[in-house]
Amino acid sequence: MSAPDHAPDQVVVARISGAYGVLGWIRVVSFTEPPENILDYGPWYVAEGPGWRELSVGEIKVHGEGFIAKLRDLTSRDQAQALSGRLIAVPRDQLPALDEASEYYWRDLVGLEVFDMAGQPLGRVDHLLATGAHDVLVIKQGHKTCLIPFLEQYVPEVDLAAGKLVVDWQDPA
Repeated sequence: MSAPDHAPDQVVVARISGAYGVLGWIRVVSFTEPPENILDYGPWYVAEGPGWRELSVGEIKVHGEGFIAKLRDLTSRDQAQALSGRLIAVPRDQLPALDEASEYYWRDLVGLEVFDMAGQPLGRVDHLLATGAHDVLVIKQGHKTCLIPFLEQYVPEVDLAAGKLVVDWQDPA
């Protein structure tokens, strides 16, 4: 599911992966680093149509390798299952400040124009992927997609104010 339009002061931090039990609990996949940080954020907003709806979280706890949460407005498995696949966002001001100039929230990178070292446009950052070893930028231009590791050797310049990043990458096309 793609993210709906949202204000720059909201950041996607998790996804609802399904229902848990029969009393309206949901399974939550945290995108925070470390994953346990999801326990500290609230209120949550769930993706709904082109916008977001506030969720009232009654309880959240660690469950296996993920999390389960009880939303105050959900009382049945069917209601919880209806939220499966939806994204969860929190107000940006709840996130910790970044320590270094080379640290970025993914949300800030999505939509940036991408240029090669010669200044030729390669497209825009559509989204990022977490691979375990490092994050990967997914660059799209029309029907063409390019994957670039988000490492300093391949991404020497990120200019959020100008809305662009420069990559040291050979386009195979």
